[in-house]
Amino acid sequence: MELFPGFKRMRIPRAEVEIHTVVGGNGPPLLLLHGYPQTHAIWHKVAPRLAERYTVVMTDLRGYGDSSKPAGLPDHSNYAKREMARDQIEVMRVLGFDRFFLAGHDRGGRVAHRLALDHPERVRKLAVLDISPTKAMYEQTTMGFARAYYHWFFLIQPAPLPETLINADPEFYLRAKLRIDAFNPFAPQALAEYLRCFRDPAAVHASCEDYRAAASIDLEHDRADEAAGRKLLSPLLVLWGKNGVIERYFKPLADWSRVAHDVRGKALPAGHYLAEEVPDVLLAELLGFFA
Repeated sequence: MELFPGFKRMRIPRAEVEIHTVVGGNGPPLLLLHGYPQTHAIWHKVAPRLAERYTVVMTDLRGYGDSSKPAGLPDHSNYAKREMARDQIEVMRVLGFDRFFLAGHDRGGRVAHRLALDHPERVRKLAVLDISPTKAMYEQTTMGFARAYYHWFFLIQPAPLPETLINADPEFYLRAKLRIDAFNPFAPQALAEYLRCFRDPAAVHASCEDYRAAASIDLEHDRADEAAGRKLLSPLLVLWGKNGVIERYFKPLADWSRVAHDVRGKALPAGHYLAEEVPDVLLAELLGFFA
């Protein structure tokens, strides 16, 4: 079954990559960015209803889904959130959108954070889902967080260690990462998409590069912003899962207030996968904020 009936699919080129893009609806543009280890399919429960009021644009991030997956550079710069944000700016430019609303979950939230910081004139409002800023999370790492988010420290190991181990049985790894046996909010069609895309060794490598960049060049960019006093100018909505890791180990409103001027938000009755666990609740929050 088609997850996004009536939406158009296209591939939009930028530099050495092409970004798989799905577009539907009418109204002001709204860009939605997914997280790890998923694809744009995470939005299938909310995008059709958002499309009643907005022109909804969903992409697969560089390295994920059906977008290009270039080999990582030695300094991981081609998976820096700055570079991944430029991909999204180009997608929106090609579609004719100079300014837009923006929401990102997990890794997509980190790309959205960098996009709004580097290109404030492009973002009308920003929503980030179930994250605190990358720098804050690394600096506040505890034993509990490291156990819960072990993949943050596993995926950043030098290639090809994590790639080799994951590629031995990518479906086992993905199901374990998503905790399918204990908890499954994923529609069968969406889960099938995640599995299809993650079976590609290039996707496994690219996602490791995403995390390697986060632990290196992304932190350099974040530290430079902090030293320069640069903060997010866009109004920011922060939503996270009441039953998740962010609630347990971080203070997201305080964390985001250190890097943004205008912050509001709250916990939702969910774990990490807000768009798939509590789509109605998330939809109400996004519609209220972007209105």
